[in-house]
Amino acid sequence: MNILLWHVHGSWTTSFVQGPHTYLVPVLPDRGPDGLGRARTFPWPASVRELSPAELRDAGIDAVVLQRPHELALAERWLGGRRPGRDLPAVYLEHNAPDGEVPLTRHPCADRTDLVLVHVTHFNRLFWDNGRARTTVIEHGVVDPGHRWTGELERAAVVVNEPVRRVRFTGTDLLPALSGAVPLDVFGMATEGLADRLGLPPERCRSHELPQAGLHAEMARRRLYLHPVRWTSLGLSLIEAMHLGMPVVALATTEAVEAVPAGAGVLSTRPEELARAARRYLHEPEAAAEAGERARAAALSRYGLKRFLADWNRLLEEVTRR
Repeated sequence: MNILLWHVHGSWTTSFVQGPHTYLVPVLPDRGPDGLGRARTFPWPASVRELSPAELRDAGIDAVVLQRPHELALAERWLGGRRPGRDLPAVYLEHNAPDGEVPLTRHPCADRTDLVLVHVTHFNRLFWDNGRARTTVIEHGVVDPGHRWTGELERAAVVVNEPVRRVRFTGTDLLPALSGAVPLDVFGMATEGLADRLGLPPERCRSHELPQAGLHAEMARRRLYLHPVRWTSLGLSLIEAMHLGMPVVALATTEAVEAVPAGAGVLSTRPEELARAARRYLHEPEAAAEAGERARAAALSRYGLKRFLADWNRLLEEVTRR
């Protein structure tokens, strides 16, 4: 099949394009948000092709994977009037948990009957108001980076993007207290100067903005993975940390309670419990190693790439037959 999708979420797309199809990604001269083209920091196969809007107009497309509300109109314009869901088989992939007045948050595709609304977690499907739209859940899958945990550095890895702007969403306000239990290495975009903003000495909180190729190796050197996020979809960094063989210490919020089974780490809604668990893994590397082994086994079982691609292939075949 020829599958049209925009390059929106690099990590998720990296897994998706490992399938057996040809993946058409729009590209614009400025490589802005609607035309990023192929990834430059993720390893994508040759089956991912860049097409300009002019080339898309006459392209043979079997299905469209939409990820943002405005892509419905954008696709119709760039595809010469062909409408996803009506003239072309389409699914709408929702990456995020709802914002705003969460119990009442209505999805942009609520009540649409011409496409399938795909959520990446069961939590997200539960909390969005999907109306009459047909919904399904295809949980994340990641390319296995291998068991790489060494835990040689007595520090915790935290992966968050924009922790200053998204303070309460990402649990940034919890980091000062948690840093008293374990020194932190915070990886992600816009993390520079985080220690100063939090009033922490540099040795207790270090910021790192690394290319994707080096992130896993650096995460795996830390003793544990700390996930202080209050409200988000299930972060791929959490699943990747489990694949690496890292023990997990996480807030028991959103989908984390489903993703991290007993024995693979510690989940709690009480930050003091997270601090206690982090301190234990810090001082008991054997316990950290054992939890990390269980975390990796759980991640391979539930979030393996083979299951992920099989689920997507099944759905794409179904919608193109309708």
